[in-house]
Amino acid sequence: MRQRTIFDKSCSDPQIASFPGRQITPLLAQEIGSQFSTRIEGTCVKHRFGKSSIKMYDKCGIVLRIETTTNDVSSFKHHRKVEHRQSPPTRALAPVKETIYSLIDLREILLGCNRRYLAHLSALDDFSAGARTLDRLTKSRVVQGKTVKGINFFEPSDSALLQSLQNPRVNIAGIRRADLLADLRMFPPGRLSRQLRRLLDIGVIKAGHRDLPLLSDQGQAAIAAAGRLTEAVIIPALI
Repeated sequence: MRQRTIFDKSCSDPQIASFPGRQITPLLAQEIGSQFSTRIEGTCVKHRFGKSSIKMYDKCGIVLRIETTTNDVSSFKHHRKVEHRQSPPTRALAPVKETIYSLIDLREILLGCNRRYLAHLSALDDFSAGARTLDRLTKSRVVQGKTVKGINFFEPSDSALLQSLQNPRVNIAGIRRADLLADLRMFPPGRLSRQLRRLLDIGVIKAGHRDLPLLSDQGQAAIAAAGRLTEAVIIPALI
């Protein structure tokens, strides 16, 4: 569903027409549309423009493939030699001929369609990885038969603990309980140890040098995002 949402929002009719190098005009009479389907072999996204189509699909979740196909090669134009009845031949922009001699030129034309589609895909914003990370950090899980609570970024004790972990002084050589106690007087030593173990279980911190924990990449990103969200959105909205 996440993939379908991305392509439904990103591929409008003018963008689909741009893949085969065409433009939508008032006189255009071509079928344009997109199709998203999931089969046993994998997921396929297909965009149609007249008798041509470009699709992207994964083969059994192993290989991602993009291909352009057409049932009317004359819908594409290229510069070639054009014969005239009453004058000498000239070189001009003309439809591709349906002959075996056009295959080399047709290959370059269809490859250009693939490249334009790849350029379009590279400009898309895909936040699915961030959504999965947020879900993993905030959802409770079972570790060694015990339920470990996820992070609540707006709970005072969790927020204070995460802010302390962001302190560079704490992360230079590793996170030490003694260094955190100075900033977290609300936590008794035993409770702070349990909280650090909890953050290790859900992936906010990781084992570092000499077994001293450090903030993980996901933990750093989550704490920074929570800080920006609070300062830039929540606090101004409550004023």
